[in-house]
Amino acid sequence: MSDRIETPTREVPALVVEGATVRFAGLTAMDAVSFTVAPGTIHALIGPNGAGKSTCFNVLSGVYRTASGCVRFGDVDVTALPPHRIAALGVARTFQNIVLTRGTVAHNLMLGRHTLTRAGFTATALRLPSAVREQRRHRERVREIAEFTGLGDRFDTQVDLLPYGDRKRVELARALCMEPKLLLLDEPVAGMNTAERVAMAQTITAIRDTLGISILIVEHDMGLIMRIADEVTVLDFGRRIGGGTPEHVQSDPAVIRAYLGTGTEPAPDPESEPEPESDEPTRADATTGSGRGGGADDANTEENR
Repeated sequence: MSDRIETPTREVPALVVEGATVRFAGLTAMDAVSFTVAPGTIHALIGPNGAGKSTCFNVLSGVYRTASGCVRFGDVDVTALPPHRIAALGVARTFQNIVLTRGTVAHNLMLGRHTLTRAGFTATALRLPSAVREQRRHRERVREIAEFTGLGDRFDTQVDLLPYGDRKRVELARALCMEPKLLLLDEPVAGMNTAERVAMAQTITAIRDTLGISILIVEHDMGLIMRIADEVTVLDFGRRIGGGTPEHVQSDPAVIRAYLGTGTEPAPDPESEPEPESDEPTRADATTGSGRGGGADDANTEENR
């Protein structure tokens, strides 16, 4: 990964979520959630499976509408804006599952420049000098971002030939090609091996430190979150149950209960008959990677549909 990259001069605003509530046919996926992503910080959004994390991302990117509450990006209320309007304000995101097109790494990264392209269809089709110059500038910037994210030597490689970890990097780099002020990362290290996770964590912190943009990250790798996050917000059953620095969150009893299922059940009566065993997973299954606290992503829950 190269640390040489031009940093555009821009003001990075705060993202403020106030009382955001989302319902699906009577199911409350987000219940009056509030938090703030300070400019130029890495803010983690964590919680057991089904906690409302992906629903929150879909609200922030304009895919879902809130039943109440609001979302502000700087001075702009983005609560009811469509995705393309939010993207134009400088909000880019990645997804749990890799979303790439056929072609080379360069082709995929150039797609991230579409909101910044000024040449029209006719000028581009006729290859007018102004359109050609603009495309050249975009390609130079895209190559610079590829170098920054560790994809420089893969620039002209077909994405289908890349290993999984590099394909995840392509999606991250494409989001950066939009020149965002806020980057939404949805499980960026899911499915990666240890070396790939370490490299991705270094890239994410370099994005914050070098480009100065804000990052909101959803991730199940708690070790990674505790190492790189400046602030953490914890959701459970659609509600905010905790927040603060990683050190504070790690010792928060409410967060421990949400992940381990401890401290909420009364002690059993020694003289009472034991209850029959159930095959249903418990919240304490978080320690074994199953149940709501496990490492599986939220993509198959109703909140993501």
